[in-house]
Amino acid sequence: METSKLQQLQQAGIDTQEALGRFMGNEALMLKFLLRFPQDPNHAKLLQAMEAGDASAAYAAAHTLKGVAGSLSIKPLFGQASAITEDLRSGHLTAAAEKLPALIQTYQSVLQAINAL
Repeated sequence: METSKLQQLQQAGIDTQEALGRFMGNEALMLKFLLRFPQDPNHAKLLQAMEAGDASAAYAAAHTLKGVAGSLSIKPLFGQASAITEDLRSGHLTAAAEKLPALIQTYQSVLQAINAL
């Protein structure tokens, strides 16, 4: 992968070396999964559930988003989704809602970096 593309991914918070390790050094496979990330529905599901005040559905979406972000080594998104997951697990919908704008901003940055590939 070109150095500039790697830098874009890293600036968006994707630990490309860690991700590459998860994919056993197979860069093509890592890229395949990164390029599929924008189609993952859990970000949209989280936003819809939060808007509806559905803590259970929001928890499920946040938890799954956390797992996907962790698997792809998207560290900032993983951390934000983890924090929201814990708020929702504890029944703190308001606290989760307060963290949502930062998650949305990070998610958009990640999408821009991936879409630039």
